Amino acid sequence: MALWARPVSRWRCLLTAARADVPRRPGSRGGPWACPGLAAAAVPPAGKPLVLCAGGGGGGGKPLVLCALQAGRRLAAGSCSPPDSARRASSCSPESNLPSVQQGRAKVETLPDLNAKILDEDWDDIPPSSALEVISEEEAVQIIAEPLVPLQSSTLRDYVDHSETLEKLVHLGVDLSQVEKRQKAGQLLLTLDFEKDVKKVLLFLKDVGLEDNQLGPFLTKNPYILGEDLEALETRVAYLKSKKFGKSEIAQMVSRAPYLLLFSVERLDNRLGFFKNELGLSVKKTKDLVIRLPRLLTGKLEPVKENLQVCQIELGFQRNEIQQIVYKTPKILTASKKRLKQTFDYLHNIMGIPHHMLTRFPQVFNSKLLRIRERHMFLAFLGRAQYDPAQPSYISLDQLWQNFERLENWLMTYFLSCPLLSFPFILFPKS
Repeated sequence: MALWARPVSRWRCLLTAARADVPRRPGSRGGPWACPGLAAAAVPPAGKPLVLCAGGGGGGGKPLVLCALQAGRRLAAGSCSPPDSARRASSCSPESNLPSVQQGRAKVETLPDLNAKILDEDWDDIPPSSALEVISEEEAVQIIAEPLVPLQSSTLRDYVDHSETLEKLVHLGVDLSQVEKRQKAGQLLLTLDFEKDVKKVLLFLKDVGLEDNQLGPFLTKNPYILGEDLEALETRVAYLKSKKFGKSEIAQMVSRAPYLLLFSVERLDNRLGFFKNELGLSVKKTKDLVIRLPRLLTGKLEPVKENLQVCQIELGFQRNEIQQIVYKTPKILTASKKRLKQTFDYLHNIMGIPHHMLTRFPQVFNSKLLRIRERHMFLAFLGRAQYDPAQPSYISLDQLWQNFERLENWLMTYFLSCPLLSFPFILFPKS
């Protein structure tokens, strides 16, 4: 094929495609809406070279390729002229084509750019970078990988970095290693939000009277209070105030018995009524009893009932004597029955101390039996084991269990003058 025919063939294909896209005119014989100027330019006259202008003789015309290009632009912009002979003759002249070309260009610029939309869609569909993508060492150093939250763990330590609640509780002094030993306490803390759930309880405890340094140990012993309803907690404190408990007394009771505020008003009222009726104490003495040992309100009542029966049936104390012993030494209600009976047996049957003396000094039941035995044997060796106030050289039970150091100092001064007799201090050292 000749060189001049290649562009003509190319533009002929372009014109054929453009003509196929043009809609048909209603009432026509099936041909597309044709531009007369374009038809004249597309079909060269017979006997003339294809490089000449289709509408003008001589050498002033344009080549057919340029005319076809201009006709294609007019066709794309919808600027086809009506079938007029004058316009058909001058369809390829520069003067007639220039305005239509400029108009066609303006209209083309207003058309939506489909390629831009396709680029945008392709940009959104760009896949993320692969984990196998090769990166430089500098980029690798700048990557900060956050630790993953473990799906399950046996310790709360693994969740501290991922939980704001646990992190702030640690700052308050809460021992998470002790909290996680309590049943379902760790699961509770992981489900709480510090700002919504924990903060209001902490402010409530501050209003009750707990100090900042007491919040950590308190929550370590009783983390369940963080899941309690705030209105219920306020109701329980209001009940204690109605029973004439002062604010400092309530704070002391809450700090020494952390589970106290978990008990409903009904349970607290039943506990106070039990000790008042069972022991025959007045309202004031009952209140003083639970202030000194508030865990009586939170502990089980079965050991208390058993110790009361042991004191009355096995140890032989009268009801009024039990009242005095319990009021002076509330711990006797929660002591071990075995230890209680062994201590009484040694004090009453071996040392010979009667019931009324034990009722007067019930604090001796709080001492260890080994310490009581050592000091009694030491006094018996010196010949001073005399516990009857009517006899000379009387040693009170108060000195036996609490102020025995003063007696030892006096005896040490005595034995310094007799070094050979100082061996009892080696046999019975201070415990």
